[in-house]
Amino acid sequence: MKQEEPPVLISEEKIRRRVEELARQVSAEYEGAGELLLLGVLRGCFIFLADLSRLLTIPTRVDFITLAAYGPDAAPSGAVRLVTDLRTDISGKHVLIVEDIADTGNTLEALVNTLLAMKPATLKTCVLLRKKECMKKEVRIDYLGFDIPDVWVVGYGLDYADRHRALHYIGSVKAD
Repeated sequence: MKQEEPPVLISEEKIRRRVEELARQVSAEYEGAGELLLLGVLRGCFIFLADLSRLLTIPTRVDFITLAAYGPDAAPSGAVRLVTDLRTDISGKHVLIVEDIADTGNTLEALVNTLLAMKPATLKTCVLLRKKECMKKEVRIDYLGFDIPDVWVVGYGLDYADRHRALHYIGSVKAD
């Protein structure tokens, strides 16, 4: 039995064009700066990070970190815990956090503060989606894909109950 496809919020074409624009911006800013470490926040970022990294024209390296910010009921818990740490020493390196979504800002703020203590040369953020009306923290997003309304989104790496990650677009679903 085939799952019903969620309605489209952001089309595959719009995503592709915006990721290309972000890659041009990042490449221009880091041109001549040496290697850039792309630090992906798993699991939702994996498709965005793959597409972005293939379009960059600068030397890059990739690492991942896993954080948990949601409780068992799929609602933001407010607490952010480290599940899997990065493998790379980021001291003195240029680091770009690649995140799928910023809703409250709690996760991104906690990650930025943690990484700043590791003394990177530069630390910037690249976020595909932001729920501006839900942001509780004033966290700087250096490269932003899209602002979206306060809806649960799936596709392009994002999921609901581990479903819909592989959609080529970003859709919205009603959370239970």
